[in-house]
Amino acid sequence: MGVYTWWAIALALLAMETIIPGASILWFGIAAFVVGVVVWMFPDLPLLGQIAVFGVSSIASVAVYWRWFRSHETPSDQPLLNRKADQLVGREFVLDGPIELGRGKLKIGDALWTVEGPDLAAGTRVRVCRSDGLILVVEKTGG
Repeated sequence: MGVYTWWAIALALLAMETIIPGASILWFGIAAFVVGVVVWMFPDLPLLGQIAVFGVSSIASVAVYWRWFRSHETPSDQPLLNRKADQLVGREFVLDGPIELGRGKLKIGDALWTVEGPDLAAGTRVRVCRSDGLILVVEKTGG
């Protein structure tokens, strides 16, 4: 493959990054650009060598991201913004239905959550201890 092929791949990957955000495809686009530069400098580099350079460049660019950029991110002022289940930890609610065989449902606002905990009757006041994915782990409160 030629220089322009690698640069076209790089542009395509960078364009995909703008459509699919998340800073993951960007690093492979940078690696493809690097391969284009290497092929420009060494035009007789065989395809297997180009693929090897792409693999090494991809690993290196992702490693740079993880080591440098991730370690220098500013912490969010709202770390639980998109983690609704974690926002509920520590709050108390009244069970709408019973917890039977360790599982039940709890209506919070307009959402119905799956809860795990000891078997309890409907109307029991519970506290959310922790979240396990989208499942809330609850315990009976004293009041």
